[in-house]
Amino acid sequence: MNPALDDLDARPGSTTSLVRTIVGLYIRELGGWISSTHLIALMDALGTSAQVTRTAITRLKKKGILEPRTMDGAVGFALTDAGERILARGDRRIFEPRSMEPGDPWCLLSYSVPEAERERRHQLRRHLHGIGGGLVAPGLWIFPEYLRTELWEILQALELEDHATVFVSQSPEMTGNMRGAASTWWDLESLAALHHAFIALNHAVPEAEDSEASESFATYVRAIDSWRTIPYLDPGLPPRCLPEQWPGRDSAGLFLRIQASHAGPARGFVQALR
Repeated sequence: MNPALDDLDARPGSTTSLVRTIVGLYIRELGGWISSTHLIALMDALGTSAQVTRTAITRLKKKGILEPRTMDGAVGFALTDAGERILARGDRRIFEPRSMEPGDPWCLLSYSVPEAERERRHQLRRHLHGIGGGLVAPGLWIFPEYLRTELWEILQALELEDHATVFVSQSPEMTGNMRGAASTWWDLESLAALHHAFIALNHAVPEAEDSEASESFATYVRAIDSWRTIPYLDPGLPPRCLPEQWPGRDSAGLFLRIQASHAGPARGFVQALR
């Protein structure tokens, strides 16, 4: 993994993904450092053994997100500089679900990467898909304009900015309609399935007042973990690009309800275990 880019491999629900979710939620509130004992105790509240948690922590170190650091004689972990940037991008996506409004601009990326650089070309395609890009044609991608900053971050991290041109457009012109075009540029069926899966997994989550603090913590972390990849892969297309009965609005509303109910009690549980 390029340490300047997001980790696209942590499968939601896996131990590594859950540890990363806890780190993303709380390590900055804890002053940028968390002790090994504290992190293991938090994962224990999710039913994960210390040994399995340590293996997941090792993976996050190898991915360049965490680094060992001792404070006041206690062994623990801090974010790397790359980890800080990754979490900052995650904050923008995960906690502030965005969608295009009618008339919002688009950006188009055109690139030509030499065959000798095909590994970087593969990485570029992978990360463009990972931020919700739509593939119009080989070497031509489309995004909501509000993803332009992240697009340039990918190009710069892969040192491909000299091979690319970005255009901003109010509305692409085409034969046919935007709904039909969008269905070929994005895999909307797979995106809808992600939303439906999140709703099915979390629709019965109780309100926080009906839960113990440890249960609220587990509920919140698992909900965030099952949600956090969705606003990356789903770019937030406007209604004219989407099928009828699109589930994105319902899943975002459910996420925001869980966040409003459980974020506070979960934070209190984390502080109490310090």
